[in-house]
Amino acid sequence: MRKKYIIAFSCAAIIFAVLLVLLSWLTEPKYINESREGNLIAEYYREADVGNRHDVIFIGDCEVYSAFVPPILYEEYGIRSFVRGSPSQSIVQSYCLLKETLRYEKPRAVVLSVYALCKTEPSREAYNRMTLDGMRLSWEKIGAVSDIAGESESGLSYLFPLLRFHSRIYSLEAEDLEYLLSRPRVSHNGYFMEKGIASAERKDYEDTADTPSPLPSENLATLEKIAEVCQKNGVELILVKAPISSWRYPWHSEWDLTISDYAAQNGIAYYNLIEESDGIGIDMTTDTYDGGYHLNIYGAEKTSRYFGGILKENHGISGCKSEIWEEKLQEYYKERSNEEN
Repeated sequence: MRKKYIIAFSCAAIIFAVLLVLLSWLTEPKYINESREGNLIAEYYREADVGNRHDVIFIGDCEVYSAFVPPILYEEYGIRSFVRGSPSQSIVQSYCLLKETLRYEKPRAVVLSVYALCKTEPSREAYNRMTLDGMRLSWEKIGAVSDIAGESESGLSYLFPLLRFHSRIYSLEAEDLEYLLSRPRVSHNGYFMEKGIASAERKDYEDTADTPSPLPSENLATLEKIAEVCQKNGVELILVKAPISSWRYPWHSEWDLTISDYAAQNGIAYYNLIEESDGIGIDMTTDTYDGGYHLNIYGAEKTSRYFGGILKENHGISGCKSEIWEEKLQEYYKERSNEEN
């Protein structure tokens, strides 16, 4: 009799867990018709599950998914890469994504965007969800959730989205059912294509007379953890600042000096591409889609060709042709052509 109760309880628990997961998938935002960047993090698993491996993994906020184009890196240098970027990704989230990625593969190098190191305030919930909802359940995800869940946010709701979006059950749309189990690809190995042109309000950011606050010590401590994880796994860490700085999102010279000193003291390469803008060929009247905050496809392709040369010449990272990547390249140019038309 007791055995029957145990079996019945186990079956009920399994059914409950399955329903909880399915209802979470059903009610969580699908990021199809708006905020499509919310699908970027989850797209990595399509590569990981079929065993695709990469020479370089880019990690960071919007500066990486709008500036580095894996198909271009492959076309020019044979470099196979993936961008694990998401909007307003915090440095702690980058750390957790790095650890998770290293469970799937060991790339030759990890390129980390340094802009998140200047952030002193936590990201809004909407941005946190664009990173965390796309992550699979893992200890790394739990660690990222523990860092951001505060008094105003429930950590459990990041692990079980139904707790946050249960009210959407009464306002479901057709796309919630259509994309319950799978969603269309929105990126090219993590690169989010933007073709529009909106000239920057200012070509360069000029430092104000006020001295900016130092980079937060807790962010620098997380950077140290990232460096340790890379060293432990035999992966080269490369730091990069995208070639863009605006009045709204500045990169101050004081911050740049802090990162330069840290990199020099620890034998880590650091590239501030703002200083290389002329060599890259960046034109802020044509190479940004939103007034100078992010690069469009034209600026991203220039940046990718330039940075790919750095990866090859300074770090010995290059590759050869691959049938899978030739298909990826064709898909990229097909969408590029469609976007332009």
